[in-house]
Amino acid sequence: MNYILSDGNHREDLFPFTFTRPVSEIRVGILTIHEKWEKWLNASVSFQTEDYLSEKYRLTVAAKNTVINGSYLPNQSLTDAINNLKMGEALMAGGDYIAYVAEKPEANFDASTYTTVAFDGDVLTIKHTWDIFSNNAAALQADFDVLTEGRTSQPIPETNQVKSPENIFIEEGATVEFCILNASTGPIYIGKNALMMEGCMVRGGLALCESAILKMGAKIYGAVTAGPGCKLGGEVNNAVLFANSNKGHDGFLGNSVLGEWCNIGADTNTSNLKNNYAPVRLWNYQTEGFAKTGLQFCGLMMGDHSKCGINVMFNTGTVIGVSANIFGSGFPRNFIPSFSWGGATAGYTTFRTNKAFEVAEAMMKRRNMEFNDTEAKILEHVFELTQKWRNF
Repeated sequence: MNYILSDGNHREDLFPFTFTRPVSEIRVGILTIHEKWEKWLNASVSFQTEDYLSEKYRLTVAAKNTVINGSYLPNQSLTDAINNLKMGEALMAGGDYIAYVAEKPEANFDASTYTTVAFDGDVLTIKHTWDIFSNNAAALQADFDVLTEGRTSQPIPETNQVKSPENIFIEEGATVEFCILNASTGPIYIGKNALMMEGCMVRGGLALCESAILKMGAKIYGAVTAGPGCKLGGEVNNAVLFANSNKGHDGFLGNSVLGEWCNIGADTNTSNLKNNYAPVRLWNYQTEGFAKTGLQFCGLMMGDHSKCGINVMFNTGTVIGVSANIFGSGFPRNFIPSFSWGGATAGYTTFRTNKAFEVAEAMMKRRNMEFNDTEAKILEHVFELTQKWRNF
């Protein structure tokens, strides 16, 4: 069987993160959604996504294809239901398709052309940006169970103070010394070659993924994910960093999501609770207004390659697009379009692509990675897509 992960019907609800990736490349828990499906299916998958992303995220079509909605996270019952589908059948949940089997992936799925099969089991979905941190605890536990089943952790060094060591897993090459690890409230996963510096205080769950670094004295309240290559410090609660992003200094980050190649300056703080305790609204790219989240706690959503300087203060429920650069005193607005340069005091101008690319190239070079033509083309397309919101 050939498996394809589609963007489904929720791609625009997941901006700014899906400006630069398919839905299934979102990280939640320990793994990305596509990595989860490959584990559960024991097979490689390809992507049905926007044309401008398809050079990086390839589509493979065979004579018979199972197309899976990338907003859905796998579990045993869902995987079994999908594998039981026959040609011309579609697995549905309410009015949303979960998967279908066809000769080719549909540009616009039409349930009336399929024999529908209802799925009424429990399943995690990522249909809004805030679902990423809201579902992170459950997704982290599910990934931890899959990744550690039948395996033995590296020994926990005796210099650490530990509670519930059975919920801690240390991969080969990781370093953890003189830390407090409380895994009674959620698992602690320390990835290959990850580093937890001295004095870190961790209350699970935590996913410190491959080659990620937790800085000295960090205070982590679960469920937190630091993706591969991330640097994390200060006080962090219920936040997800996709990969190669930095929040390495003091300051608070809570109920937030950072994409790839982001950088948070020292002593920057993110509000995740309004002073009047009212439910938080977040910018919605489809309606071009602020949508109800139903959440009392919601912090910062920052797209790939965005940065902020030292001592920036973010309002509750702030959305920042791709390749923005924010600095200065005062509270920035709570929607900052992609390729914005400035802040609350200085105002904003357009961050031109040639300058943005210089920053991206310099940051990626620090990780021994290349900012290539494929990456540049994606960002150029995002620059054009987001032009209408830069009313400077």
